[in-house]
Amino acid sequence: MRPKILVSAFSNLYTDQRIEKVCETLYRAGYEIELIGNDWGGSQKMERPYKFSILRLKTSSLRTAYVKFNWQLYFELQRRADQDTVLLANDLDALWPNVLISKKLGIPLVFDSHEIFTEMPAIQGRFTQKIWRWLEGRLLPRIKFMMTESQSYAEWFTEKYDVHPVVVRNIPRRIDEPIQIVDNQPKVMLYQGAINQARGIAQAILATKYLDNIIFKIAGDGPRRAEYEQLVQKENLQHKVKFLGKLIPAELRKLTRTADVALSIEENGGVSYLYSLPNKVGDCIQARVPMILINFPEMLRIYKKYKVGEIVENHDPKNLAAKIQIILDNGRSYYQPALSAAAQEYCWENEEAKILALFRQVREEAF
Repeated sequence: MRPKILVSAFSNLYTDQRIEKVCETLYRAGYEIELIGNDWGGSQKMERPYKFSILRLKTSSLRTAYVKFNWQLYFELQRRADQDTVLLANDLDALWPNVLISKKLGIPLVFDSHEIFTEMPAIQGRFTQKIWRWLEGRLLPRIKFMMTESQSYAEWFTEKYDVHPVVVRNIPRRIDEPIQIVDNQPKVMLYQGAINQARGIAQAILATKYLDNIIFKIAGDGPRRAEYEQLVQKENLQHKVKFLGKLIPAELRKLTRTADVALSIEENGGVSYLYSLPNKVGDCIQARVPMILINFPEMLRIYKKYKVGEIVENHDPKNLAAKIQIILDNGRSYYQPALSAAAQEYCWENEEAKILALFRQVREEAF
């Protein structure tokens, strides 16, 4: 009999595709799944084939939200867990209650680190970074079973805490049916993801000044949106740059397929970005859309094996525009053989086996 898995995350469960894919993989393998999230940032109607619940936080302060969530999560885990339970904590901001319940009940814990939480640009140089680093240093050395999203992340965690994560990349399921390439006029350049700092969005907006016959579509939302909208107005680029807001996953997938070129040009705001493999890279590979990639380790790893676009070494808008123009001049069809080859490797079907092997190990060693 397979144990129940209690999955928890300080996350908008509706849009977190990694958690959805992991839960789906385990659910299909016969595990009983119970998922716990919260309503910070809003809560949309959601349907899943397994149990899920949303903890109500009732606060406008992120710092307070973290405290309330961890407090409520502890008692929720204590109420639901038993001796046939495996805990699955997603990211550092949900880990402490899971560690406490794991120790109290003597049940196994799996930690899935989606990023290097303590090195995210949003907390760089702030007092809260010291708190999270203290918590990370206290909890990580105790972790026996762990997943993370990139080889570079895994190497960082191993060097710092002598833990050995399984690398489970956050990439989509394989698309096997033919992708129709549309002759867009104007050509479509796409950024998808959070509108946050250190994403290269401002530089990409300025790059459109040096490009003709192009529309830059920005799909997502976040704290920097208003600032970048003001930049577009200041530079009189309203005819070239469009903000689409946050799209549901199905609509985003449809949009991705229509792009002529997509961007993954994160800035080096700390090792969490430097060592990341952004979700959108896998999305664009499966949609067979060539990309402008920054020369960070994980993206270089893909580019050297499969030339799925062009590499940039800096964020100078003229340089970005020149590389974008190369892709537009080559045309989307030029990159299809490399993208199709990459799609066979960078797909969720190849990650599922690693997840299931990890949970088999948990069952064999803990039950």
